[in-house]
Order: sequence, then structure tokens, then C-alpha cells
Amino acid sequence: MSPAELTVERDGQILRLWLSNPGRRNAITWAMYDGLLGVREIVAADPGIRVVVVRGAGGEAFAAGTDIRQFADFETGEQGVEYEHRVGEVVASLLEIRVPVVAVVEGPAVGAGLAIAACCDLVVATPDAVFGAPVARTLGNTLPPVVLARLQQRLGAGRTMAMLLTARLLPATEAAVAGFVSEIVDPAALDEQVEGLLQTICANAPLTLAALKEVERRIVHGGPGADADDVLAEVYGSRDFRAGVAAFLAHRAIEWEGR
Repeated sequence: MSPAELTVERDGQILRLWLSNPGRRNAITWAMYDGLLGVREIVAADPGIRVVVVRGAGGEAFAAGTDIRQFADFETGEQGVEYEHRVGEVVASLLEIRVPVVAVVEGPAVGAGLAIAACCDLVVATPDAVFGAPVARTLGNTLPPVVLARLQQRLGAGRTMAMLLTARLLPATEAAVAGFVSEIVDPAALDEQVEGLLQTICANAPLTLAALKEVERRIVHGGPGADADDVLAEVYGSRDFRAGVAAFLAHRAIEWEGR
């Protein structure tokens, strides 16, 4: 059996991440967490990357939580605190990636898998996808504030608490109603639909996309009155904006430079 790993692949303007833990529904190991923690720096150092896509290897699961074997030697509460801090760091890091991040969810996105999907800007799911963190029924552990806050932001506070308190898994249809899932796609058309979505994102103005993500982050932390004048000034002062205005008035296409 192949070892658990996070595979990172640069494919043109796309950075592809594959969560892989064969036989364990891609449950996340410490090494996989460490790999996810490094993605922000990979993207920051490579201006040619326009979008990140995260998928579970094998097509049967996105990620079914943390690999429980790693909890077997936990003996103190402090070990749990350290673990949740690690998860919180990964979540914060994924949320700070400057380009759009797309999750492609087949099967369960549970526990840590749900947290990772919640960090993505768009979630494309197959009809068999399910979402949840049934720790109240399974392990008897809990979630750190950063994960709970993100779930409330993406699913709504009421639905999030109902899901967690009842240890229920949400089907893709309900997650779509909540706005968590952006599109439900038949498995036969999944790869084609995902590639079309990624190419659409790659064709859009990268400074605009990065600015939208940064403004959203500031709204989350500071409310609708959050200061974003520096972000607005960077976009309006860019070569891309001037070229975009000129191209629009001349009725011609534009290739964005990202500066």
C-alpha cells in the first residue's frame, strides 16, 4: 500500500493538490498537515500560479478526518491543544493563499476534510459527497475556534451548530442550499466541468481575484467597515486596470499580466 502523502503538482497556471491516504479514505496525517501548511508559501513565491485545486486521490473520498492512528498515544489535554493549534495554523494558512482555491469533493469531507474544504473559495461536489464533523458521536474531541468560525461563516451559525450537536452529516444538496457547495456535478462530467472552471478562473484578472479574497478576509476580521483602501489603490493603480479599460473601450480581448 502506498504511503500517505500530499502530492503537489504544478500544471501550467494551476497548482494541483492531491490528498492521498490509501485504505483510510485519505485521512490526514501529520506529514500531510505539514505539506498543506507550505502551500501558501509555494503560491506566494510563484506569480504564475493562478488557481489551486484540492482533490482526494482515488475518487472515493475527499478526506475522512485526521488519521485516528495518530491519536493512539495521546495521554494529556496538552497534546490535544497542540494538535488543534496545528490544525488552526493549517486553516489560517490556507485562508491566506492569494489565489482562488477550489475543492473537488467526492464522497466524505469529514472532520479535517470538512475544515480543508471550508477553507476553499469554491467547492464542487458529486452527488455522493457528504460534509460534517461527527466528533460528538465518534471520538469525543472538539473543534478549535478558527475551524468553528470558518464553518459558521460558510454554513451559517445555526446550521453549523445543529450539524455538530447532532453529529449529522450534510448531503451535498443541503450543503449547496447553504451556499457551502457552489455546484453539484455528475461524476461522469466531473473532470471536464472542473477543468472548465479552472480555466475560467485562470482567464480572469489575478489582481482582482486576489483583492476580492483580501477584502473578504478583512471583512471577516473587521466587519463591513474594514479599511481596504490600500487594496483598492493597488488594483486601480495597476497596469492591468489601465489595460483593461483600454481593451474594453476598443472592444478587444486582454491578457492579464498580474501587475
